[in-house]
Order: sequence, then structure tokens, then C-alpha cells
Amino acid sequence: MPAAISIKGISKNYGALQALDDVSLTIEQGEFFGLLGPNGAGKTTLISILAGLVVADRGHAAIMGADVQSAFREARRMLGVVPQELVFDPFFTVRETLRFQSGYFGIRNNDAWVEEIMAHLDLTSKADSNMRSLSGGMKRRVLVAQALVHRPPVIILDEPTAGVDVELRQSLWQFISRLNQDGHTIVLTTHYLEEAEALCQRIAMLKQGNIVALDTTENLLSLHGSAKKDGEGKTDLEDVFINIMSGNAS
Repeated sequence: MPAAISIKGISKNYGALQALDDVSLTIEQGEFFGLLGPNGAGKTTLISILAGLVVADRGHAAIMGADVQSAFREARRMLGVVPQELVFDPFFTVRETLRFQSGYFGIRNNDAWVEEIMAHLDLTSKADSNMRSLSGGMKRRVLVAQALVHRPPVIILDEPTAGVDVELRQSLWQFISRLNQDGHTIVLTTHYLEEAEALCQRIAMLKQGNIVALDTTENLLSLHGSAKKDGEGKTDLEDVFINIMSGNAS
């Protein structure tokens, strides 16, 4: 059984800036995986390489065994990406947008799944609204729906809850957790570290284009955290992140 995501020796430079430096990583099918790091760590570059939007200078990457360059079409069908940026076509309604997205992948008669996605993301009331009339939070929901409309086995969420309300976060994570339980592989990048701690089984931390930590969430908390003085001896992922990024991890 191929890995959901296989990354081997990936490097990428932008002039004098080395965005990724010999990164290797394997994410197994069915994992809920966290990819964390400060701004500029290389997360978005890595995601862009997996999505076929950026070509690595060295190394190879594959989605469900399909090389992202030599087998681009197959790899792209296996992957759904929710980008950070609010990118949308202002001339279509929400429902039209999702139907067209289905068509891009050659999927017909997908209306039942489109309606289900909209219901889970609380978009049903906006289904016939033009995209440009939506709030930022609603547009973010549509981006999530677009990434899911072709039922990809691997889903990458790049800051999916940035700038959205608490209610959407809760409904989104319930839906995504259900997809993970159904066998979908989820990769999450987020600056809300409590989300990663609650959801992710394993976590990789990037710093200046290098993986500086890779382990189960439980082990990271146990090995690299600083116990809080709350009488319970507990730590949290924010402590771990700060310790690792500052070089103070044990």
C-alpha cells in the first residue's frame, strides 16, 4: 500500500533564499498529520510542490504513489488543497462554483455530494448567492468545499480557519474529523496550535526549510514540553513549539 504522501530529498531555492533544504517525510494513509512552523518556514512551498504549482529543484514527491511531476494528473486527482488565499471566481454562485469544480475533475451527477458538503459547512443558505457577495468566512467555507468536491483521499488544509468564527471552526473540524475516520488522510497547517494538538496524531515542525521535529503529538508533548505550574504537571503544544523553535527542547 503506497504512502498517502511521500517526500524524498526535496529542496527548493528562490535565488539566494533556500525555502526547503533536503526535506524527507512520509505520511501514511489515514493519518491526521500536522505540518507546523513559523511564517517563512517553507510550509506553503512544500504544499505548492505537492499540488504541482511549484517544481522542486531536487528530490521527488508522490501522492498515493503518483509522482507529482511525471504523473501529475493522477496525483492531482488524489489531492484536495485548501489554500491560505481567498481565491474565487466572482461571477458564479456557490453551487455553480462547486459544480464547475466537479467538472474540472470529470465528475458528473455529483449534486448529492455537493449538497452534503454545503450542508456540513453551513453553506446551504448561500448556495444561490454570488461569490463576491459572501463574507470572508463564507468564502473560506467555499474553498474547503472546493477541495472536497472530487472526494480526494488526501486533503491538505493550509490555515483553513484563519479569520473565521468559532462556530465555523467547530463545524469544520467535526466534518473533517468524520472524513478522517472514513479513511481520508488529512494534513493540517495552522497557527492555532490548540487545533493541531487536539486533532493531529503526528506532527512535523519546519524551521528555515528544515524539519526540526517529527513525532507523535503525545511524544512531542512528553519529551519537549515544559510542565505548567498548575498543579497537574501538564504542558501544551504551544510550549513545545516555542521550545523547539528557540532551540531549548530537551
